[in-house]
Amino acid sequence: MTDDKSYKEYLADITTFIFDVDGVLTDGTITVTTDGEMLRTMSIKDGFALKTAVDAGFNLCIISGGSNEGVRKRLAGLGIKNIYLGAHNKIEQLNDYLNANSIAKSQVLYMGDDIPDYPVMKLVGLPCCPQDAVQEIKAISKYISHKNGGKGAVRDVIEQVLKVQSKWNGNFDAKYD
Repeated sequence: MTDDKSYKEYLADITTFIFDVDGVLTDGTITVTTDGEMLRTMSIKDGFALKTAVDAGFNLCIISGGSNEGVRKRLAGLGIKNIYLGAHNKIEQLNDYLNANSIAKSQVLYMGDDIPDYPVMKLVGLPCCPQDAVQEIKAISKYISHKNGGKGAVRDVIEQVLKVQSKWNGNFDAKYD
């Protein structure tokens, strides 16, 4: 993207994280069982970061073209309430979510990895992607994680934002004594 600001200059203004699922929260592969069920694998470290962001008061939203109810159950278990699965027009879900919650697009970090994410990523304040995203997505991302999808890319961006805003787990000793 042609922008003179470093991505780090956007981190303090982020109030909202929006993530795609396949290729971002997963490594983009699926295992198909004999009954046709499609299984995905997610990182526990990404899950910890998602839960930490929810607990710190950030807005979290998932917008995915996939429609696996196991994915919904996992993410809802982390405290994410706004989960749009089977989203074929991601801009519509983005606008619905932002309008319903009075969130400015400039406050949004969106992480996607493939062409269906492209139109949404062009609209938000901080478009990001995993290291293994397709080239078109890398070209419009203000930040490309050093981690691959499903392998810590989500944790990477959440941790950076929360650390800049002094909300990354606070006092570990008090929490874990």
